[in-house]
Amino acid sequence: MRGLTGTGSSRGPASAQAVITAAAVLAALALFAAACGTGGTGARDEGPAHAGSVAPAPAAKAPSPNPSQTYEKVDAVALVKADPAVSATVKRDLKPCSGDEYPVDVTYGELTGGPVEDIVVNVLTCGDAVGVGAYVYRRESGAYKNVFKAEESPVYAEIDRGDLSVTKQVYEKGDPVSSPSGENVITYGWSAGRFVQEDFHHTDYGNAAGSGDDDVTPVPSTGS
Repeated sequence: MRGLTGTGSSRGPASAQAVITAAAVLAALALFAAACGTGGTGARDEGPAHAGSVAPAPAAKAPSPNPSQTYEKVDAVALVKADPAVSATVKRDLKPCSGDEYPVDVTYGELTGGPVEDIVVNVLTCGDAVGVGAYVYRRESGAYKNVFKAEESPVYAEIDRGDLSVTKQVYEKGDPVSSPSGENVITYGWSAGRFVQEDFHHTDYGNAAGSGDDDVTPVPSTGS
């Protein structure tokens, strides 16, 4: 009758179907578990990934050193004394002020774009540190070559933002060494294998507003 559950053969097909369904479910669960255990490529539940599962970012590559930022420390005194472009007077007067300390200022920096930094050497007097010679040396074919010199004392050379700046004190008749009347500043840039004058200005110490229209424009000689 309807509504009664019998115990006979009428339950066979339903029971078999239930067994098959249960077996299929168990098999699917087993396959899912196996896939998870072996790192399968199945879909991953949405959510934040574990920190350990994120590949670390590659380390930033360190920039290569700029060859122009390297320099070779030299014996500036020996360099000047062995330089045929330096006058005999400067060489003769280049002596230690005390002990083994010579009156020279040495600066390394990029001026000519050579394989190593160029060398600017200023030779001074011992007593009042007046510049008697300024020189620039460039590394060429394994040796340093004089590419600039200025020996009109008092003179001083330095590197200014990649250019060569040469300062020369100007004295009028009767000016003491400690009190020049003004100064000339000449700026040189490296071009076509030599230093070329790019700028000149004069400062009159008696007139701070002085311009560069003076009659005399001393230009230090350059090396060959």
